[in-house]
Amino acid sequence: MPDNFFASNQVLIRNEQEMRAFGARLIGACDHGGVITLSGELGTGKTTLVRGALQAQGIDSGVRSPTYTLLEYYPLRHLAVAHFDLYRLGDGEELEYLGYRDYLNPQTLCLIEWPERAVGYLHAVDLAIDLDYDSAGRRLELTAGSDWGLELLSRLNASDSR
Repeated sequence: MPDNFFASNQVLIRNEQEMRAFGARLIGACDHGGVITLSGELGTGKTTLVRGALQAQGIDSGVRSPTYTLLEYYPLRHLAVAHFDLYRLGDGEELEYLGYRDYLNPQTLCLIEWPERAVGYLHAVDLAIDLDYDSAGRRLELTAGSDWGLELLSRLNASDSR
């Protein structure tokens, strides 16, 4: 784990409905744009999490993994979402060709699947979410990499205790 990551939290997700609900809580905690990465093996629920976030914002159809296009962009009312799937990325430098830096602004939330495919090109990750298989479902480890990432962890913890 990089030295600049300084707080973490674990969440147990039991099924697809809970994963979507977590995605909804996550985007609900976002008051501006930033970078959230989603790491994990195939089938751990990365796209399901993103789908839940977008559905909570009124995007009911067409939410799919951008495995072949590498990027899907969703302009929302208060915040745009740039959903990256880097699984097929041949080299991290390809992020530059996608115009990645253009999405790094306060109005755009970047949700990035398979960030390990772009090591050295993803900087300023606010929140890293590692998804892993667990006997009870999926275990998510959330690690803050910025002050805003810490705020997100705090907001998510507060929503858990309600």
